Amino acid sequence: MMKKTALILGATGGVGGAVMRRMIAGGWTVRALTRRADVDLPAGCEAVMGDAMDAASVASAAKGAWVIVHAVNPPGYRDWDRLVLPMLDHTIRAASASGARILLPGTVYNYGPNVFPNIAEDAPQTPKTRKGLIRVEMEQRLRIAAEQGQCSALIVRAGDFFGPGAANNWFGQGLVTPGARPKVIRNPGTRGVGHQWAYLPDVAETMVRLLERADLPAFASFHMEGHWDHDGRQMVEAIARVLGDPVVPIRPLPWWLLRLAALVATTPREMMEMRYLWRQPIRMANDRLVATLGEEPRTPLLEAVCTTLTDLRCI
Repeated sequence: MMKKTALILGATGGVGGAVMRRMIAGGWTVRALTRRADVDLPAGCEAVMGDAMDAASVASAAKGAWVIVHAVNPPGYRDWDRLVLPMLDHTIRAASASGARILLPGTVYNYGPNVFPNIAEDAPQTPKTRKGLIRVEMEQRLRIAAEQGQCSALIVRAGDFFGPGAANNWFGQGLVTPGARPKVIRNPGTRGVGHQWAYLPDVAETMVRLLERADLPAFASFHMEGHWDHDGRQMVEAIARVLGDPVVPIRPLPWWLLRLAALVATTPREMMEMRYLWRQPIRMANDRLVATLGEEPRTPLLEAVCTTLTDLRCI
């Protein structure tokens, strides 16, 4: 059987890297669009020089691709309003020319409090943030492109990411500090308020299993349940258990300090915009995903946390 070919946009990021590694392990032919010649890519992935902001680069790299993984974002949350939608438009045009399906990692930003706390896969998308409005527009453009026959699209939505190959997330920026054994574990949430987490290898496994199905519609969207932290303590206590003795204290995240930093820095400002997601339980239902795959891939929490802390050089 001929190998399936995938183009990864954002291969050095968390989701893009996880999908890339899973595809290589599964025998796919994998290319990664990169702006740097010295980028460190695993064996089995071809580096293609180019920029996601350049339509010609994306179109050239996507020739013969069966899937385009659109996992690219502006670094540090900068210039979302200026860069995000043009990058997606370039991917849609490239997919239309090559006949590829677009895979987009979805976010919970798309939803507002009117559908909390339990979010069905067909819930209305009425976001309350600037980034949420942009994410909704991205998905609408993919839906329109699929309905018009330009390309097909798959969206897989999950909770907060953690796992190997990604430090730019709440786990690696808020709960622990990479590079050394933590002296303290920070908890951004409120005791008793549930939170949803997604282990990147599980996300990649889910995405690839869906992509390899022959019965997906032209536009398909799924939710992952991931790891549901029912009381806002399961994740931080799992970190403490993996670290072992001596006991590392768990303390609240100092949101006031983040608020001060947000006055002068972009990343803290964007993190503050997402604080509402920590103040109430928000849980996405995976009924459609389970009906399609039969199960959701799920690595045991302690194993996933151990792998993540090792990758962050915390143990």
